[in-house]
Amino acid sequence: MPSTADHTDPFTPPHPEQARAQRVYPSLFRIAERHAATDEQRRRQTNPSALAPHEAVRLVTFLLSGAALPDDGEPEVDDADITAALSLVPLVRTELDELEASLLQMARGRGMTWPDIAFGLGLGTPQAARQRYERLASRTAADDDEDAAAG
Repeated sequence: MPSTADHTDPFTPPHPEQARAQRVYPSLFRIAERHAATDEQRRRQTNPSALAPHEAVRLVTFLLSGAALPDDGEPEVDDADITAALSLVPLVRTELDELEASLLQMARGRGMTWPDIAFGLGLGTPQAARQRYERLASRTAADDDEDAAAG
């Protein structure tokens, strides 16, 4: 019996995470094409020349919630746009984890103590800050290992 990762069998569904990962760039393209196609639409972003994954997720969320208004002629957010944004969430989470882990490493490198870091993070104890860093470091290392194995 073929495994769920066997993509040569048209009757076997792909592994959900692999399918999601394959949708990342098409998802970015779809949202950019539909909601960041004009100069005016791109001005809603941090980088007006390219739509970053976190901006795509934020844009779809803002358009859905009414926090951002669509331009004249801009299509309404549809289910495929929402699916595209949801497909990007794990990538955004990974990027944010990497940023936080790097920031914590740099804080420690500059001599900040765990109590200082705990205060900055709004955590009650230095131990909680240290444990948070350890979880982030192990999670980002695991993501790096998965990327190396896949690529």
